[in-house]
Amino acid sequence: MADITALKNTASQLRRDIVRMVHAVQSGHPGGSLGCADYFAALYFSVMDHNPRFNMNGENEDIFFLSNGHISPVFYATLARAGYFDVAELATFRKINSRLQGHPTTHEHLPGVRIASGSLGQGMSVAIGAALTKRLNGDSHLVFSLHGDGELQEGQCWESIMFAAHHKVDNLIATIDYNGQQIDGSTEKVMSLGNLKDKFTAFGWQVIEMNGNDMQEVVNTLQQAKSLTGKRQPICILMTTHMGNGVDFMMGSHEWHGIAPNDEQLQKALAQLPETMGDYKS
Repeated sequence: MADITALKNTASQLRRDIVRMVHAVQSGHPGGSLGCADYFAALYFSVMDHNPRFNMNGENEDIFFLSNGHISPVFYATLARAGYFDVAELATFRKINSRLQGHPTTHEHLPGVRIASGSLGQGMSVAIGAALTKRLNGDSHLVFSLHGDGELQEGQCWESIMFAAHHKVDNLIATIDYNGQQIDGSTEKVMSLGNLKDKFTAFGWQVIEMNGNDMQEVVNTLQQAKSLTGKRQPICILMTTHMGNGVDFMMGSHEWHGIAPNDEQLQKALAQLPETMGDYKS
């Protein structure tokens, strides 16, 4: 059984890492990263069967693909805290010659990163391909992926969503960060997504909804999704989150999609986020 308190503590540390990383270089995307911290903590520290002794092919383990690569701060913090590389390396985020670039890349050979995800809309296709590869190889492990809701405005997403249902890719659990915000404003204002549950259902997917900022619900829903695999349908989790969750002055605003806190704002943010695993040195 998952230790929910421990996972909440992990998520708090991830949020501290996020705001410190972005602040240090005055560049990056804190809003979505903060909103997804609970999901990453649950996935990597409870739900997913993965090995920090990184194997690029991902054989005989669950694997994860980040499609909305701009939320790299939470991805890097998670990988470091889960043992893929030294936590001290977080201090190099977005710096020259760092492996921790603004969007994850593969040529940097960073453990835990299997695709470059700077261009939105491509991760679903890659995740489906990986899931089919596992099927062909007789590997019973699962593929997890995370996508932004604004990212679903890309046409390639819907082609791949249709493909997955047609080919009964039932070892894939794709989660949509449904925060309703993107860099230019609300998704409703920029390009309405309509009823995503109805759309995924119509495309032949099993759909589950969850509050992505309630740790118990995140763990329970991810476990539920795992129990639904192998039933000849791909699985979509519509995960409602608050952009900037955990930092009161950042919550719910698209303005924090891609700007960094100043010195005063950093201190205000850190005061709301307990240090639970030890901060890395700046």
